[in-house]
Amino acid sequence: MTARGQGFEALFGRPAKLLADAPGRVNLIGEHTDYSGGYVLPTAIPQRTRIEIAPRDDGLIQVATLSVDGVDGGARLSFRAGEESRRGLWLDYVQGITAVLRGRGASIPGFDARIESTVPLGSGLSSSASLLVALARALRAMLGLSIDDVEIARIAHAAEHDFVGAPVGMMDQMAVSLADESSALFIDTRTLAFERIPLPAEAELLVVDSGVAHQHASGDYKTRRAECERAAAALGVPQLRDVDADAAPRIASLPAPL
Repeated sequence: MTARGQGFEALFGRPAKLLADAPGRVNLIGEHTDYSGGYVLPTAIPQRTRIEIAPRDDGLIQVATLSVDGVDGGARLSFRAGEESRRGLWLDYVQGITAVLRGRGASIPGFDARIESTVPLGSGLSSSASLLVALARALRAMLGLSIDDVEIARIAHAAEHDFVGAPVGMMDQMAVSLADESSALFIDTRTLAFERIPLPAEAELLVVDSGVAHQHASGDYKTRRAECERAAAALGVPQLRDVDADAAPRIASLPAPL
């Protein structure tokens, strides 16, 4: 059974109780610097992930997608709270959030959720972080959790990094949780300190799709992160952020592509 074209009540036989959403993001400055402890400057985009949710009392978690750009054909999938197991599907992001929340002491009775997203997948616009943050927001409201938006970003990052297994930095989750369309979000990814930088009202931001698919858990992203970590190790620093001007001769002696 698919969720394509169906409302929450048609899918689950009852109305949704809560609605939460989160935007995608585009980065203005700072590529591959977040997992190196550096600085980034992203901003939110209009495209969003929207999640409708209603609690259950039997521990079952049912999730349906609506035309999420071909992800598993808009499937309706399920699992039980406390039985999260990575499957290599988009459902892993949902399982990641529930696993992290449970690990932090939250009791999850189960829920039904309907996901709809206009954030393009695999285009470097943080569709995964948008899903994670939207779901974390929905569960924060449903469970009455006292967690702020930075903690929402930390939970989303742990779900993607530790459960899904994607070696991402903190930029995507911080941007999706805290950024807006009227400002850029300057983030120190080591401390998670941030500052909103107003964007010029007359400016227009254009995002061009290169047509090259993007996956955090594999491919060039994972390769580049490993290269950055090898370069840092060769230079004797914890992260590339810690390299100073005196390291120039050692940098020049590194092998390609480091």
